[in-house]
Amino acid sequence: MSIPSLKGKHILIGVTAGIAAYKIPHLVRLLVKEQASVKVIMTEDAEAFVTPLTLSVLCKEKVYTAFQSQEHEWHSHVALAQWADAFVIAPATANTLAKMSHGICDNLLLATYLSAKCPVFFAPAMDLDMYVHSTTKNNIALLQSFGNHLIPCEFGELASGLIGEGRMAEPERIVAQLAQFFFPKKALLKGKKLLITAGPTYEMIDPVRFVGNFSSGKMGVALANTAALMGAEVTLILGPTAPHFIENTVKVCRVVSAQQMYEAAQEAFAHTDIAILAAAVADYKPMVQAPQKIKKKTDQLTLELTKTQDILASLGAQKDKQLLIGFALETENELENAKGKLTRKHLDAIVLNSLNDKGAGFSVDTNQVTFITREDKVVPIPLKTKTEIATDILTLIHDELL
Repeated sequence: MSIPSLKGKHILIGVTAGIAAYKIPHLVRLLVKEQASVKVIMTEDAEAFVTPLTLSVLCKEKVYTAFQSQEHEWHSHVALAQWADAFVIAPATANTLAKMSHGICDNLLLATYLSAKCPVFFAPAMDLDMYVHSTTKNNIALLQSFGNHLIPCEFGELASGLIGEGRMAEPERIVAQLAQFFFPKKALLKGKKLLITAGPTYEMIDPVRFVGNFSSGKMGVALANTAALMGAEVTLILGPTAPHFIENTVKVCRVVSAQQMYEAAQEAFAHTDIAILAAAVADYKPMVQAPQKIKKKTDQLTLELTKTQDILASLGAQKDKQLLIGFALETENELENAKGKLTRKHLDAIVLNSLNDKGAGFSVDTNQVTFITREDKVVPIPLKTKTEIATDILTLIHDELL
């Protein structure tokens, strides 16, 4: 995940005494990776769950646990509050939620909260019965009424062994909510419905083998996540890939074969404003799929292949008011081949990828592309992270096509 909107932001994290504190080192690492500046305040009881030294090493800053250090250095809660662009209290225990909502101020973290003029985010974490208790629910509602931002609990297995709500949101989810808050273009696609395809397709030879490609789905997922941050309603049709972080507002339809992706795209297209087909769909599939694993009995094996459905061309032939954007991955005559595909398939724009560009292509976290419109406007986008490329592509769609 790469979030340009967090670069240079001052993020203050408040850690309270809950078992979910074990997730905070990962949260700090993610924020530092996104080039945010991070400082941490801990309650003294939180030190039983994660050490200040661990967090200090990760954020490369002093970790604050009391108004006065062992060296008798005074730590100003006012200065910490003024430093922060956002204050994230995670995990926020039932005890801390109660104190926050009623103005109790008996530690450095709570004093900083009461002094904060920046946005305050809180991520509750506790056992199921505590979380659903009316007192806790009232405290959460009261904190929200003050203008604080809730990062909702997730459903899953809890430390007690119970299954239900109460798990602290995963660090990726917390970072995503911060990113959405600070994202400068968060209303750019508000009200628009986007269809995005991503990843490869697998065409089965037998129950254990397939024809496929090396697509990781990273570019398409970056487009889906960024479009969601921009306020769009996003449907992502995703081929078989390794796990990705995907915004929880994105509707995900998982498929395996080109035929399944074709059917899903056909179903979604009628209700779409903008379709971006970034998937690397297999062009051919075996004519016959063996019902059992093919045994190695001969020195040679011949496969007969037949064309798969051309998803992009089929949508181009039927589009009405929709905008249709394709991707072209080329290895030679790149610009000519991409422009030919744009015309043949009745696209509004095409994004050219060249495997000859260093740092672009499958599996890597960066990309370098050229955006080409039907009016033959050619916009080169230099090497950036795929999330930054996604931001540029979606901005160009808005500026050039809408």
